[in-house]
Amino acid sequence: MNDNAEQQPLIVARSFPEGQLAKAFVTALTHADAGTRSRAEVRGQRWREVLAAMAAGRLSVGSRTPVVGLPPWVTPEVMRGGFATGTASAGGPLQTHETEAARGFGVPAERRALFAYCLTEPGLAWLWDRLDSSSYEIGVPEEAALLTMAWLVRHGQTSAALDLVAELEPFADRLRFLPRPADGPAPDTAEAVHRHTVSDAVDTLIRRRPNAAVETQREALAVWQPFGDELLVHWLRTARGGQVLELAPDAGWLAHGEVLLGRYRLLAAEHTLCTKHRDTKENLGILRGALEEVVAGRPLEARRLGLLRHAVQSMVRRRGLPGSAAHMALRRCQAEQAALPSHHALAQLMLRRLAVLPLETGITRVAPLLVPVSKEESQETGLPAGAVVPAAISGVVESALSAPLGTLVEKGVVPSAEVMAELVPQLVAATTSHVYGDKTLRSVMAANYRAFRNRRSLLLLNLERQVRVEELPWVRAVSGPRSALPGASDGEGALSVLRQLGELAVQAFPGTILPNPLVREFGVLDRQCDLGAPFVEELAADIFMGTFSPKFLKAARVAGGLLGGTLYERYYGIDYAAIRNLAIIETGEALTRSYGPRTSPGFAQLCAHRAGPAPRSWSVAANGAVIEQAQILTTHNLATLVSRVGIAPRPGWADLARRCFVTACRQTSRVHYSPRPLGTIKDAAYAWRQMMFHLSLCPPQQQRRVIAGLNDEAARHPTHVATRLAPALTGLALVIEGGIFDSDGTADDGRARRFTGWSTNGHWMQ
Repeated sequence: MNDNAEQQPLIVARSFPEGQLAKAFVTALTHADAGTRSRAEVRGQRWREVLAAMAAGRLSVGSRTPVVGLPPWVTPEVMRGGFATGTASAGGPLQTHETEAARGFGVPAERRALFAYCLTEPGLAWLWDRLDSSSYEIGVPEEAALLTMAWLVRHGQTSAALDLVAELEPFADRLRFLPRPADGPAPDTAEAVHRHTVSDAVDTLIRRRPNAAVETQREALAVWQPFGDELLVHWLRTARGGQVLELAPDAGWLAHGEVLLGRYRLLAAEHTLCTKHRDTKENLGILRGALEEVVAGRPLEARRLGLLRHAVQSMVRRRGLPGSAAHMALRRCQAEQAALPSHHALAQLMLRRLAVLPLETGITRVAPLLVPVSKEESQETGLPAGAVVPAAISGVVESALSAPLGTLVEKGVVPSAEVMAELVPQLVAATTSHVYGDKTLRSVMAANYRAFRNRRSLLLLNLERQVRVEELPWVRAVSGPRSALPGASDGEGALSVLRQLGELAVQAFPGTILPNPLVREFGVLDRQCDLGAPFVEELAADIFMGTFSPKFLKAARVAGGLLGGTLYERYYGIDYAAIRNLAIIETGEALTRSYGPRTSPGFAQLCAHRAGPAPRSWSVAANGAVIEQAQILTTHNLATLVSRVGIAPRPGWADLARRCFVTACRQTSRVHYSPRPLGTIKDAAYAWRQMMFHLSLCPPQQQRRVIAGLNDEAARHPTHVATRLAPALTGLALVIEGGIFDSDGTADDGRARRFTGWSTNGHWMQ
């Protein structure tokens, strides 16, 4: 790679904050919603801080220690794209719990004073009480530091406690190490997890406002339609031969007209959502305006009389005469519709039901909350008894369900692998903390892990890795007292959870690659059970440095052990035997050095060669093509999960292959109308690759049955989907029959193509 190519990721990294600042600036000026404008303004200020820190040299973009003066274990505030702002997440002004603690301790409201107090006997006693009651929360990992120190002191680990204090002390005035108070212990997430808490559901329901359009329609049905019927009946009393005002209004008619007009004024003052009754061109406005003229003693001019008669005739023609069977049925139906409780009113009822539950947990039993309105609730709220909770409200409640992760996936609470990755840390926290024999320490480490997983990833260059939880000083300080609970070794529980999560991810979302947050959790479990499984992340094409860490070659070798000689190897034109030899050579070279290799040059060269001729200048698309080849060779963790972890998804490989193809079809259908289809094509190709993996684990006869049904599945989608996928399906049939692709991925006069996602010269699917 030339010098220009090496510098290009840094140039991209510098230009990204400028683009984000411009977007935030435009949003803050032009967005219709005031809240969105306010958030964009705050976001823009943070991006200005990023740019200022970069210009002043206070930020080192691409480093795992991006903020000058802060060690890697300090949690940085990170913006989109992995850019640190220069501020520590545990820094900033004192928070409420800190000022209240200072008042209770009788010390100045300063972080260093709080830190010093916690090193005294009364301070340690306060921390021990927090440990025993578990009445604390850890918002950022730093808030677990003093609790860990107190645990070490209580258990005679004085030397480790002093070492920890010495490492924390230089930052005692800047970072908050004090835990947050809580009403009670955190819920046990060893099995049950939740996507949202009761508090989240309450906040969502509170933000729900009455729907203006629905309430306007309700007012029209309940108020103005019945009043319009009264006006129509009143005018029909002057009709003869179908024409109104053929009979002269008598005194009684005029008196009742005055009453109707008085009622109109009261209704108009009270019910202000509808405005059509004020429109002199609408039927109701015409009837009301004509009545005002006649009651005032002014004769109707010909034009207004014509409008009046036309309005009366059209109302009768459309809905029938008031009092007729058809008219009464219509009004009865409309009245029932208007009487239905609004979603806003039912949301208020749901808030009453949720008020008795702990706010910071999930909901273990959702069904009792979703029953229809009871008689008692009807009397208290005015809602009709038996009214059903609508899906818009029940969905908010169900999103806070606390249950095993598989149950949440089955019920649709977890709709994607990305959302699953958000919940997995709850399980991994319980699993990783299980190695601590002491209950109080186990609780601290679980809370610390959950907080650590909220730490956003940094933009890293030169194959630097993200900070791991075991690098935190307070975690290192208790690495000695790790004794697994009776009946569970360090590795058995972690391997069991890893296998369960791997199976769930693959069988629930077979057409989606494993997102990086989930891969990181797999890596944590792998290290705990000492499995040595090479889990690899998806690399970013815009900052790719053209190199790979050695675990990519290791993962490719694992894939070769599983897929050598299979359909997958033939379809993608892989020589897994050569990869095995390459791994042996590079491993031998590594043994002759005093340090381990940070890169695998042979694997990088292989991927670059397979990606095709490189363009003369640096290119995101060219980088993406190289990265995709690495994903093809490694199967992006699928082979590792099968060979090393031992997953065996219940639906079976054939079922997973079919579902992958459905995902590919769905992604392909989005290409037709997309102004920027390359990202969608890439996702379709990823689903296709997952399909090829699952298909390759099926016996040959089963492979042919699955492939025979792919054209039928494509035919269920819009016509252009089958047209776009035809070259890929032809290529698959070619390989099944023993054919091979040319070096450029085509065959059979270009009618057959190998389906990959990245291209430097326009994709054939477009």
